[in-house]
Amino acid sequence: MQISGSSALVVGGAGGLGEATVRRLHGAGAKVVVADMADDKGAALESELGVRYVRTDATSEESVNAAIAEAEALAPLRISVDTHGGPASGGRLVGKDGSPLDLEGFKTTVEFYLTAVFNVMRLSAAAIAKTEPLEEGGRGVIVTTASIAGYEGQIGQLPYAAAKGGVLGMTLVAARDLSPLGIRVVTIAPGTINTPAYGKAADQLEQYWGPQVPFPKRMGRAGEYAQLAQSIIENDYLNGETIRLDGALRFPPR
Repeated sequence: MQISGSSALVVGGAGGLGEATVRRLHGAGAKVVVADMADDKGAALESELGVRYVRTDATSEESVNAAIAEAEALAPLRISVDTHGGPASGGRLVGKDGSPLDLEGFKTTVEFYLTAVFNVMRLSAAAIAKTEPLEEGGRGVIVTTASIAGYEGQIGQLPYAAAKGGVLGMTLVAARDLSPLGIRVVTIAPGTINTPAYGKAADQLEQYWGPQVPFPKRMGRAGEYAQLAQSIIENDYLNGETIRLDGALRFPPR
């Protein structure tokens, strides 16, 4: 599928993975809408690149639809990439004091990391379905973001692992659901990616995680996520799959 001439919605587009994806797709000729809650970063990208920033709450139907409408006004919406984050709770299922893991924290984590992904997916799919079919009947592609924690979550990661495992589980079913419409669905499951979100802790995390990655012995880079996202978009035979981006890392129990 050709990126140039299409509009692309990047949810979480002002964050590390999202910004790299925005820059990559913009460079490939897409009309990009940055959908995020980070107003300063979003406005800076808009000013620098000429992309469109729309303040967007991924958990809200109205908010996501507003961002989609902005993308549709620029060009046919054929690309949706979701990299958004949010609050995440953690802790052992039963703490050292015998108390069970907090239910509200679990619900909040699932709301942001699973339900909101579903929200973006369903609304993007409905919008892409309205476009004219291209070669072989394809209309577009949806890229979601899971985590290798969805496969081997660590001790204390149960809510996050459950949510990301849900994203993994949606991928093939969504691809099958959308196949009559010519819409592909592919998920990227990153390992440890070093992004600006870590701030001053980035160097410490690199020293901790880098040696544990089989090869290359470093944390991943946001640009590598963006490169994979572009490859997925351009390769029409990639569908219904989750691709690990982790240097062969497998999370240990802790």
